[in-house]
Amino acid sequence: MVYGGGVDVGSTQTKAIVLSEDRRIVARALINTGANVSMAAERAFREAVDSAKLVPSNIAYVVGTGYGRYKVNFGSAQITEISCHARGANLLFPNTRTVIDMGGQDAKGIRVGEQGDVKDFVMNDKCAAGTGRFLSNAAETVGLSLDKIGPVSLEAKKPVRLSTVCAVFVESDIMSYLAEGKTVPDILGGVHSAIAARTVALVRRVGIEAEITFTGGVSRNIGMVKALEEKLGYPVNVCDDSHFIGAIGAAVFALERALGGEVPVSAGKAAPLGASAPARPSTGA
Repeated sequence: MVYGGGVDVGSTQTKAIVLSEDRRIVARALINTGANVSMAAERAFREAVDSAKLVPSNIAYVVGTGYGRYKVNFGSAQITEISCHARGANLLFPNTRTVIDMGGQDAKGIRVGEQGDVKDFVMNDKCAAGTGRFLSNAAETVGLSLDKIGPVSLEAKKPVRLSTVCAVFVESDIMSYLAEGKTVPDILGGVHSAIAARTVALVRRVGIEAEITFTGGVSRNIGMVKALEEKLGYPVNVCDDSHFIGAIGAAVFALERALGGEVPVSAGKAAPLGASAPARPSTGA
């Protein structure tokens, strides 16, 4: 059996996937990235490999992706998260034509072809509005944990309208509404609605076509799923593995290269954990 590995190093969390040659996910791992990006990549990969009851040398090819992809020193290649999210979405939802990816620091819209290829993309990498950071700031201001704000937002009766979607100033907006006596559900309903509206406006720049697949850490937020569907006028694909789609796509690329006979670095194997692979250019969109 041939195995491919994908490691998605995000700004907040690092994900790892082991994929078998029949395109089956045999193991996954999720950890906080923290300050040491290289260590996070190694630890996530080890956890996934251990969970699969394999050893690192069993993984024929490893692809790193995400903002910290060049810190996946043991990897065989690096491919951008744009390409990996498109390919991962195609594996889980083959009819995907639009991907909305919302992570800790940025949001992306990706137009996808029939084979999971990238047709076009756009991202808001210069502003944290529409990202996990915005939601995290909102959660802290209302005194709730990040995993609670989605369900609470669904209880909104009269969602407020935010005057800003800036992650820096959201606290003052929320504090003003609390002082006016607005309920937490109505405030959070407004927060989710504002982020969804901004994200949909972003994605429209590349064109929105069903099916739409929602990826990234924010896809676990049920309130954001509902808000996006309301703004889009379409349902969005989500599943238990939506958070892992970038790593899944990386593993798909890894598996294809292994099965295609491409030789990775370090004499036919990925560089051993803890070793530095030679620098090489990113591939993909």
